[in-house]
Amino acid sequence: MTAPRLLFLIPYFGRWPFWMPFFLQSCRYNPDVKWIFFTDCGIPAEAPSNVQFRSISFAEYCAKVSARLGIEFQPRSPYKLCDLKPALGYVHADELEGFDFWGFSDIDLVYGDLRAYFTIDRLQRFDLLSTHERRVSGHLCLLRNTARMREAFMQVPGWQAKLSSVEHNAFDEGAFSRLFIRYKSWPAALRRVSDALNPWRRSSEFVEAYSTPNGRVAWHDGSPDFPQRWTWLGGQLRNDRDGLRQFPYFHFIGWKCDAWPAYAEQDLLSDDMLAARDGWSITPQGFREVES
Repeated sequence: MTAPRLLFLIPYFGRWPFWMPFFLQSCRYNPDVKWIFFTDCGIPAEAPSNVQFRSISFAEYCAKVSARLGIEFQPRSPYKLCDLKPALGYVHADELEGFDFWGFSDIDLVYGDLRAYFTIDRLQRFDLLSTHERRVSGHLCLLRNTARMREAFMQVPGWQAKLSSVEHNAFDEGAFSRLFIRYKSWPAALRRVSDALNPWRRSSEFVEAYSTPNGRVAWHDGSPDFPQRWTWLGGQLRNDRDGLRQFPYFHFIGWKCDAWPAYAEQDLLSDDMLAARDGWSITPQGFREVES
C-alpha cells in the first residue's frame, strides 16, 4: 500500500536561527516527506532536496495572503503568521497537487521518524492529526488535502476579523481548536459525548505525542520529570528517560526560552560541523555530541 504523500507549508521571515542546520538534517532523514518554505532568508547551503524554498519578501507574502483570503493582512510582525497556519492549505492550494496531506510546523524542533508515527492506518482514518490531546498543535499538525479541510478555518465565527487583526491572537490553537474540541474543561465522560456529536471531532485525532516537554503538560507518567537529553541518531529520536521509545519530533521551545538565553549563541554549539553528522544530542546547554 502506497503511503499518503505529506507536505509541510512554512512561511518564515527574518533570519534563519542558529539551529537551522539541525532542523534541515532531520528533514533529510524523512526523504519521502516534503517541506516548502516561503521566505526572505535565502536558501541554506545544507538544504536537502525534499526541502524547497520560495523566495518572497514579507510585504509580498502579506499581499498574497490578502488577495487569497479577501482580507487586509498587514501584521506588524511575522509572528502573526502563526495565526495563519490553519489557512495555509487554502492560501497555497496551488502547491498541493499530488499530496494527500498538508501540514504546518514550527522550526524550533527536530524531527524523528515521521512515518513511524504517522502510519498509513492513522492517515487513512483521520482528516486532522494533532499531537496534543486537547488542542490543535500549532507546532505541527497534519490535515487532509480536501476542500473541506483546506476551508475548515472558515467555519470559525469571525475568522476574517481574527486573521486581519494586526495582533497575534493564537487563532490556530484557540479559535480553530474549538471547531474540533468545544468543551475541553468538561469531565471526560461528557467530553466523549460532545466529541461523538461533533462531526469535525469524529474525523480527527487528538493524541498527546509528548513532543513538547518542559511545559504545561506533564510527562507520560504524570510527573514533571522531563528528559534532560534528546538524541537524534540516523533519523530516530529518543531521550535519556524513555529507553528505546521513539518520538516523532522534539519541540525544544522550553529550553529555547528558559535555558538557552543564559548562553552565547556560539556556546550552544559544541562543533560547527555537528549538524552534518548522523547523530547529535540536544540538551539545556545546546547541541552536543552523542554520549558514548
